[in-house]
Amino acid sequence: MGNSLKAIAAFVPSDECQKYLLEDLEEMPVDKMVDLSGRQLRRLPPHICSFRELVKLYLSDNNLNNLPPELEQLQNLQILALDFNNFKVLPLVVCTLKQLCILYLGNNKLCSLPLELRLLQNLKTLWIESNCLQCLPEVVCELSLLKTLHAGSNALRTLPAQLRCLQELRTIWLSGNLLSEFPPVLLDMPFLEVIDVDRNSIRFFPSLAHLPGLKLVIYDHNPCRNAPKVAKGVRRVGRWSEETPEPRKRSGAVIEITLDEKPSPPPATKPEPE
Repeated sequence: MGNSLKAIAAFVPSDECQKYLLEDLEEMPVDKMVDLSGRQLRRLPPHICSFRELVKLYLSDNNLNNLPPELEQLQNLQILALDFNNFKVLPLVVCTLKQLCILYLGNNKLCSLPLELRLLQNLKTLWIESNCLQCLPEVVCELSLLKTLHAGSNALRTLPAQLRCLQELRTIWLSGNLLSEFPPVLLDMPFLEVIDVDRNSIRFFPSLAHLPGLKLVIYDHNPCRNAPKVAKGVRRVGRWSEETPEPRKRSGAVIEITLDEKPSPPPATKPEPE
């Protein structure tokens, strides 16, 4: 019954209904975190933006497609979760939050990212998975401190050459895109530790043995004819991963890994900033 009432209240923009959805959240919590996930919100009540010391704001799994300009007041915000909403365009006010370390934008309807995103020079983790991106926005390549990029389940066919400028990048997740070849730019990024190109259309893998920082490469569910060669100690997840780098043609055997052998996907729990 409670969820039904919230669903009805979400359509009514009155202050009373918004207060009901917020469950009387009127003062900033002691832990400087506000979690409004799954409240069926259609707008963010401006009074939340008066919590100027707020560090974490979770707005996941709502019906938001815009944000109030008052959000700019939250200049101490380090984590902002906007995933599982209805954003077609990233509100520019997000790009004014210069202390952001982690930004969740997954599972929206984004086709691009604004150039103003470059202002978020403290950003270390960016989640843009499950959107409508046909190419990786080049502005991402200007986020110099970025360590983790989740860009899976889009429609990416290639990656920009400028990506090599992200020398702090350690993990890149590209599962479920439209890559027909292994992105050449990744071959020039020796500092990468995890590369995930699972569920693409890659038919041939170049050698990755020259990447000294590599620890894990996930290449399963590609129509590949070979496994990528890697340095000793690097874990591979995909066909022929337990054999020599090239499949044994004389036997014609193809070894599939079990589900238990595959690493777990990125945690659902939102990580803390480093």
